[in-house]
Amino acid sequence: MDDPVSWLQIEQGWRVVASDGTAVGTVAQVEGDKESDIFDGLAVSSGEPSRLLYVPGEQVGAIHPGEVALKIASAEASTLGEFRPPPPETELRPRRQPLTTRLTNWLRGQR
Repeated sequence: MDDPVSWLQIEQGWRVVASDGTAVGTVAQVEGDKESDIFDGLAVSSGEPSRLLYVPGEQVGAIHPGEVALKIASAEASTLGEFRPPPPETELRPRRQPLTTRLTNWLRGQR
């Protein structure tokens, strides 16, 4: 078997197997913050149409190219909850001053 890899290299379609070697499904989505190197978990397609399972990062074991092994057995994997995508992030920006205020400040030499 190949050397283990980072969670950052997991790709959609990789096999997901339980600790007893039973196939759980395939990776549908990887959740985490790549910039901060924080791994949240995986959305796993279990074969049932329109149903994605959520595997918390704590339950993910060894990661090898093409395969993600879980720390839980297949019996526990069947009780995993459904994946719910995180809410969209809202970026708050400072409100821009009206044009008249900006022009007045500019004429006064203020920026």
